Formats: sequence, structure tokens, C-alpha cells
Amino acid sequence: MARSGLATRLYRGEAGLNVVGRRKTWFAVAAGLVLVAILSFAFRGFSLGIEFKGGNEFQVPVSVGTMQQAEDAVNAAIGALPGESEGHVVSAQQVGNATYLLRTTELSGPEATQVQQKVADEFGIPAADISSNQVSAAWGGQATERGVLGLVVFVALVMVYLILRFEWRMALAAVSSLILDLILTAGVYSLIGFEVTPSTIVGFLTILGWALYDVVVVFDKVQENTRGITAGSVQTYSEAANLAVNQTLMRSINTGLVALLPVGGLLFIGAGLLGAGTLKDLGLVLFVGMGIAVFSSIFFATPVLATLKDYEPRIQAHNRRVQARRASGATGRDVAKSPTRSAAQTAAPAEAEATALTGAAPKVGARPAGKRSAGARGGRPGGGNRPGGAKRR
Repeated sequence: MARSGLATRLYRGEAGLNVVGRRKTWFAVAAGLVLVAILSFAFRGFSLGIEFKGGNEFQVPVSVGTMQQAEDAVNAAIGALPGESEGHVVSAQQVGNATYLLRTTELSGPEATQVQQKVADEFGIPAADISSNQVSAAWGGQATERGVLGLVVFVALVMVYLILRFEWRMALAAVSSLILDLILTAGVYSLIGFEVTPSTIVGFLTILGWALYDVVVVFDKVQENTRGITAGSVQTYSEAANLAVNQTLMRSINTGLVALLPVGGLLFIGAGLLGAGTLKDLGLVLFVGMGIAVFSSIFFATPVLATLKDYEPRIQAHNRRVQARRASGATGRDVAKSPTRSAAQTAAPAEAEATALTGAAPKVGARPAGKRSAGARGGRPGGGNRPGGAKRR
């Protein structure tokens, strides 16, 4: 019979990947990534959009030339302002097929008007064809406060739900996985220098729901595999949890790929081809966050759960019982294979066990142990046989 491929064995939960058993490796990887993210927060910071630090927007028609020409014209106009202005273009993108959107550092009202007029003179178009808007940082601050409040409420509701649905250890493991998703996603934004906009905040809140869904799927299988596990002595809790990860691994991978495809289309087609800047900001955080969520649900959430359960006295006693049984079984096999024992000595325990089992198990067709029927031989009261001369009916 041909050996099954990896994909088939993953579907059947037969791949035998030791995810939980190598928890120290995954914890070390996660700790290293978190450390890199925190160092990036401290030394690089974030590239905040003008909604968070204030600025100006200039909309220039595409008829003036390329986007680079429009950006150079705006920078030149800002540099020509009286005084020592340090303003510059922060970001530039094409919106649709008719407009370039250029965002600059914060300018005063008269300065923005002068830049608008100089750019119009540069391209020989009316100043009214170039629109200018000032964006206050207060709006971005309000959006951040609402986002943080929404995050706190979401985490609290998740904790309550998971405690009621599973237990507090699963709730703690799931929330730690969500926090890891947020830290690593924010770290990617800080390292690469992606611009943080209000759409990014919305995307952060969106990936929390996705990450929670994948973790709950895995934990539901863990609960199914570990229900009543302490009644036996075959598997430890970590081994049963690892089996659950293997059984749901292919589902997690497929679900992640299916979710990333439309998000990738939103990012690369909507933002790249159509030039929709808002779609780019939203699609970018979703793409990065969902990819990290697939990793954390498989390699972080369940190992954290297994570690927490190993501190539970009931699970500790069960794990010791399993290990003791395996150790006694290994010792018995070693003794049976010892060349110094005679054949009779080796067979004696087996024969004794077989004799005990034979005596304990009734033969096929035998009457149950207990009282015999009154009509059976030797079963009459007093133990006598039929009276003399009595005929068999």
C-alpha cells in the first residue's frame, strides 16, 4: 500500500508533528520576535499619518504630469516659503484616475494658500483646480482613544465567553495569543515604516476577531480530546492537546489561506491598481495580522494552554501516572528480553496471568456463577439425587 503524503496525513491528523512537545522552541521564537518589536517601538517608533500629528492635504489633477512631478512641485513650493520652513510631503498616492493626493506636514493657513498658488503657477493651471485641506491631530487622538476602549471591552468580553465556554486557563491562553498578534503586527508596522492611519486602527480591531476564531476551533478539539482524560493512563494532557493541534492543523492552514486571498486582492488590486489609499491601509494591517494569527493559533496558544494545565495538581497526578505506567511497561519488556532468565522463568508470569484470566472468565455456554436451578443435578435442596424409583419425565 502506497505511503500517504503529508497533506493526506495532515487531513487525517496522522502527521505526528510535535508542536506542543517543542513548546520551549516556540516560546523562544515568540519572545525573540516580541523583543525585536519592543526595541523597534523604542528606537524607530511609528510613522504616524497626518490624522495623528496634524498636516495638510493637497489634491492635484493628474493632468499635470506624473505623481513624482506633482510631489516635487509641492516640495519646491514649501521650500520657497518665507522663513525656515521644515515642511515636506509625507505621502503621495493616486486616488482613482483623476487626482493625486499629497499629504504634507502641518502648515498654517496662509502657508497652505501660498503652496497652492505656487503649484498652480508651476503647472499653468487655475489655483481652484488644486484643493487644500487642513487635518487636525485631535481627530486622530479621538480615534485612538475609541480604539483602545474598544480593545479593552473586546478582551473583557472574550475572557468572559471563554471562561463560560471552556475554562479560565483556555481564556488566558487565548488572550495571550491575541496580545502576541497585536504586538507582532505593530512591530511589523514599526520596522518597515508603514504609515499608521485610522484605517489601521480599524484593521487592528478586525484581526482580533479572526485570531479568536482560529484559537477557539483548536481549543474545542483540545477539549474534546481531553474530556475524561484523568480516568485513564494512556496519554498525558500535552499529548492529547498536541493531537488536537495535528487534527486541526490543515483546517487552520486552509482557513488562513482562504481568508488571506480576498485580503490580498483588496491590498494588491484595490490599492495597487485602483489607487484607493484607504483600502491599502486597511488591507495591509489585515494581511499582516491574519498571517501572524495563523502562526500564533498553532504554535503559541495551545502550548501556552498545555503549560498552564501542567501546573494543575489533577493533571500533574495524571501525567505522573501515565509516566509510571510507561516506565513499568518498559521495565517489564527489558526483563522479558534478558538473556539470564530461563524459558520457564520468562513464561511463568505469562502462564500465571493466563491462568488467572481463565479462572476469572467463564467458559462459553457455562451457567453464571451462583445458585443452580432446582432441577439441575446435585442442585436439589439437601444435595440428594432423585428418590429411588422416580422416573425421568
